[in-house]
Order: sequence, then structure tokens, then C-alpha cells
Amino acid sequence: MTATVAAHRLAESATSWLSGGIHHLRLDPDDDSTYKSLGETALAAAIILREGVAGAGQRQVARDLLEYAWWELGRGDALYACQAENPASTDPLEIYAHFARAGLRHPALEELLRHLRRTRPEHTRELVPNRRLAVANAARITGLEPSADMTALAARTWLGAATAPWLIDRTTAYGMTHTVFHLTDWGADPGGLTPEMVGYLEVWLPVWLDVWTEIAAWDLVGELLMVDACLPAPVCPPEAWTGLAEVQRPDGRLPRDAEPGPDEPGEAFLHDHHPTVVAAVAGTLGLSRRLHAPAAAA
Repeated sequence: MTATVAAHRLAESATSWLSGGIHHLRLDPDDDSTYKSLGETALAAAIILREGVAGAGQRQVARDLLEYAWWELGRGDALYACQAENPASTDPLEIYAHFARAGLRHPALEELLRHLRRTRPEHTRELVPNRRLAVANAARITGLEPSADMTALAARTWLGAATAPWLIDRTTAYGMTHTVFHLTDWGADPGGLTPEMVGYLEVWLPVWLDVWTEIAAWDLVGELLMVDACLPAPVCPPEAWTGLAEVQRPDGRLPRDAEPGPDEPGEAFLHDHHPTVVAAVAGTLGLSRRLHAPAAAA
């Protein structure tokens, strides 16, 4: 199996599994995790539609997933209510950006966000540097304001400081991956990374991938392969893609790690929703980069 075939299988199978179980994901206004999961569903669907490498069936599934998540959020009304109740929160903007990217807009929420942006709400809370990038990129996607100085924001991150690579831990690794995602707008603009960041990642990304593959941290492995697909050219070996595709369950679910997940379908969906979203996005970006760059590794 080539990396191209593996990426395609990852994305298509993951999207199918998400579609089959999405009815288990319902908005609970008292549970912030449900907002986040619906936003992640929208992210996967929007990236699939943006990249344009999926077949007609997968594109329709992506549209259906996007519509379901939007419907669960009251077509944006739930995000508006959450933002109005918690003016300092950046979560509604970050979630809304995934829908706005796909053309699903909520004028009242955007008006409220523009008003709040004038008070710079991201500075009313102590956000870690990669979260500041997340807010800036969400504002950029939605067109709420001119682009922030992403380079200056990136300089404050762990990756931007070119920290000693052997000091990375799991939490820092997730922060590093999201720094890349926000700087490149989820792979749309590899040029969003500075040459220094690219050089650093070209050396150390394959090393980190080996470490977390060895301990079967599949969710993080998927995110590291997403980073690989956000670089100007991939640096991870093709075997990394085929290895992750082989870990994926026959039904399309990607397990978080080596521990068996729950058997009950609803519990299993909520347990493995995030890593399977990662598989859908990673596979889509990996396939797109290879189809659009013939000189890349197969």
C-alpha cells in the first residue's frame, strides 16, 4: 500500500464511520465538550470540501456532516447564546470559523463578535501562545478583521522558540501541532511557516513520529502526519501513512491508543470521535498534497 492509497483509505473510511455514528453526538448546552466535538466535525467536513480530492460520495457525506453539526448548534443560535453569556470566551469564534469557511454564516453572531473584538477579548483571559494563534486564525477565516501579525504570535510558541526538541512531551506536542495548523490555516498555506520552523520540523518531525508510534499514541500520530501534510514538502516516510491505515479499524474508526475502547456504539463513537476526525483530516490533506505534488513521495 502506498502512502497515497493509505491516506485515501484513512480519509474515506473515517468519514464513513463519522457519518454512521453522528446521531450519537448531540449538543448539551451544559457540556462544553459537545460544542467542541460538533466544531471538530465541521472542521473535518470543511477541509474535505475545501481540498476537493474526495469522491462524490465522500463529498456528500461531508456536506451532510456539516449540515448536521450546524443544525445541532441551532444554525448558529447556540453559539450566539454562548458568546452573549460568556463575552470573554473565544470558543464560539473558534468553532464558528469552521462553518463560516464552508459558507454557513450567522449575521447576528458576526455582529456580536465584531463588537467584542474591539474590546480584544482574547486579552481578558490568559491564553497560551498557540491558542492566541487559534483565535487570530479564526478571525482571519471569518473575515472579522485584517490578519493579525501571525509571525509575532508564532515567535512566542514552543515551536517558534525552536525549543530543545528532546524536551517535548505529549501536551507540548499537541500544542506544537496546533501552532502549525493555525499558521498554515490547516494546510492551506504552507508558506505560513517561517523557514526556520520548516527546517526544524524537517529534522525532528520524523523523530517525534517514531516516538509516538512506538507507544501507539494513534491520535497524536495522526496529528503529526497532519503536520507533515502542512509542510511545503512531506518529510515523514510513506510507511508512517501505511502504518496508521493498518491500525484503523475495518469500520473506519481510529483508536486513540493501544487500549481497547468501549463496545457500546454510542460510547465508542464519543470515545473515538476525535482520533477519527484526525484520521479524516490527515488523510484528506495527505492525499491532496500527494495528488497536487507529483514529485512527492508515493
